[in-house]
Amino acid sequence: MIHSLSIKNFLSFKDEVTISFEATRDTHLEEQHVYEVADGVRLLKFLILYGYNASGKSNLIRAFQFLRDFWFTITDDKDEEVETEPFLLDNNSRKNPSEFKLIFYHDKTKYAYYLSAFKNIVVQEKLEFYPGVQPAVIFDRIYENGVSVINFGNKIKVSPAAKDEISIKCLPNISVFAAYNQVNVKIEGLNNASIWMKENVMPSIEPLTYLQSFTEKLVSEDAEIKQHVLNYLQKADFNISGIDSKEIEREVPDEFISHAKKARGVSKKEIERLEKDHTIKFTETIFLHSVTIDDMENSFPIDFESQSDGTKRIFGLAGAIFKTIEKNAFLPIDEIESKLHPRLIEYVIEQFLRYSKQSQLLVATHYDNLFDEDDLLRKDNFWFTEKGEDGATKLYPLSGFKGLGRISSLQKAYKFGKFGAVPNID
Repeated sequence: MIHSLSIKNFLSFKDEVTISFEATRDTHLEEQHVYEVADGVRLLKFLILYGYNASGKSNLIRAFQFLRDFWFTITDDKDEEVETEPFLLDNNSRKNPSEFKLIFYHDKTKYAYYLSAFKNIVVQEKLEFYPGVQPAVIFDRIYENGVSVINFGNKIKVSPAAKDEISIKCLPNISVFAAYNQVNVKIEGLNNASIWMKENVMPSIEPLTYLQSFTEKLVSEDAEIKQHVLNYLQKADFNISGIDSKEIEREVPDEFISHAKKARGVSKKEIERLEKDHTIKFTETIFLHSVTIDDMENSFPIDFESQSDGTKRIFGLAGAIFKTIEKNAFLPIDEIESKLHPRLIEYVIEQFLRYSKQSQLLVATHYDNLFDEDDLLRKDNFWFTEKGEDGATKLYPLSGFKGLGRISSLQKAYKFGKFGAVPNID
């Protein structure tokens, strides 16, 4: 589970900010919201982020996605740029590296990951774990005399040959994890952290993220997921009574294969398969809609593309959230309200909290009715982004405000600007 992420000099974040899943002492809805990941360490399963347009909500989600991508991106070109972007509204910030600190727990062990990077050079990268109260180094990598130098901690068993091989693979613009994944060795602490990021941090979902193929595959392979997705769909459209996703195979002409050879993103292996089999496989999804005509129930199959945008969106989200819960993973969603009825947003959150064990959800939204949903959310679920006069994003929690118990409606208080993070419209 993620404990916290600190960001400095990345996109709209100039000074260091930290978002934390650590729960306050509040015990409201404890069972639904809180998991004790270690003795005395209580982490929240759900955080919700508010702020006006361009205040930094999406940039926070991009920070999580950046780290996930950076850990595993391999390049053969040492001059290729790292996907960092410093704060650009300050001359000093433009010259400094972006910095990150991610604290997480895996198999009850605490890890801390540090990264400092320019657009084409990793200045420092460090991974620690906590066998006890004090941290122990897994690796500490610095940029020195034009090359990356990696030092492994005293508690980490790694042969000199493995060290040399990883060092050779570790170009100045890739992570130690990316180098490690190219080497046929197993280093316990490094391997555990790598597995956690790969298996337990899901790719972020944005309003235009195409989720159809992902959920179609899940539905076609697993009856439990199929029923779960159907339940979601019936909340979006009560006429939907069934769903069927199946793999279709069709022959393709030589002209199609010629176009595929020129297209970007089609692998050499797939081209060879097309030339050999002359077939293409894809998943087709049909929804069964039931209606009453002359007191008789009638069912009609309708394809995916003919569904409403809201139905398509909830179909994709249902699969992603199910997988997040199943894997005890972390999932960030930007603008969760996109194309969804407000009641559907509440339903998604309700279902997540009901079935989540150690999975975590971070959502950004403008839907403010959730402030007064006391039977669903806690006060420490809420965070805000706001830009200062210097254009930099501030990040802060609702729980940092005093006297919240005396406010009859948090939603009204938010609308009237008591917590900031609302647009100034005169």
